[in-house]
Amino acid sequence: MGKLKVYGIGNILIDIVSHADDQDLENLGLDKGIMKLVEGEERDRIVEFISSNDSTYCCGGSAPNTIITLAQLGINTALSGKIGRDHFGERYEKQLAQHGVTSFLTSDDGNTGSSIILVSPDSERTMNTSLENNQNYCVNDIQEESIREADYLYFTGYMWDTDSQKEALFKAISIAEEAGTQIVFDAADPFAIKRNAGEFCRLIEEHFDIVLANAEEARLMFGNDDLSECINRLADLCKIAVVKNGAEGSVVKSGNEYYDIPVYKVDAIDTTGAGDIYAGGFLYGICSGLGLEESGHIASKLAAGIVGQMGAQFTMGRLAEIKKSF
Repeated sequence: MGKLKVYGIGNILIDIVSHADDQDLENLGLDKGIMKLVEGEERDRIVEFISSNDSTYCCGGSAPNTIITLAQLGINTALSGKIGRDHFGERYEKQLAQHGVTSFLTSDDGNTGSSIILVSPDSERTMNTSLENNQNYCVNDIQEESIREADYLYFTGYMWDTDSQKEALFKAISIAEEAGTQIVFDAADPFAIKRNAGEFCRLIEEHFDIVLANAEEARLMFGNDDLSECINRLADLCKIAVVKNGAEGSVVKSGNEYYDIPVYKVDAIDTTGAGDIYAGGFLYGICSGLGLEESGHIASKLAAGIVGQMGAQFTMGRLAEIKKSF
């Protein structure tokens, strides 16, 4: 496949979509239409429930969605993360290989992270996320030589959770800087930004080359409601700043370069993963040697495409259709 372009680190979540009526949700003690973190016995009850259902399984997680999009577009990618020695982990690795992503997933005792989505007859989605082994990701789980080989190291704010995850990321950042591998950070999680705004600003200024954030995350980062000012401040801290603002489009700024990128209108069906796919599109442009404006347009087109369907990954046929517009 040639030289490794993007080495991603992320939370590994297998997305499981199953069906449940209101009585099922009540029996499981779940509030309809709500996303919640589940663990222990509660997780086990839900897993047992879906085991007798006709469910669909696919690779999920924020950074994995981005890495898979890049691989589908022909970019040589690898993904590092932690799974359990269970059938969810086996399914994940198998599908990752089918997407063309090099797997650097490690495993140990415990469960693979999951997001179990229970769809009601009225199409309401009740999401139950369990981080599990992701929280145990540590320094020993990174592949130093692959980070050195890659053009880009990519990760998101979702990984800024446990001390072992942070320690691993600091090690990866250090390796990347020493090797000249550019560091790409997608804020992705407003809660992580809110908790660690000062630390992230310092990291962006000292270490990160490309930073993506949505409007809420940018405002939280700088404690400022003026989005234009937040964009300028972010661009002052890194080489390339990308800020997404929903229906208003997005902005790409680097030094004196400033581009307003429009939204490509579609009938929205499912916004899950739109930001992840945008990041994949933008990095595809950068990896392909395209300019910032063109990369932004590709990102916006792909984000629109994913919003117009269910799920956070394209079929190859659908992706080929969208790619014709690049």
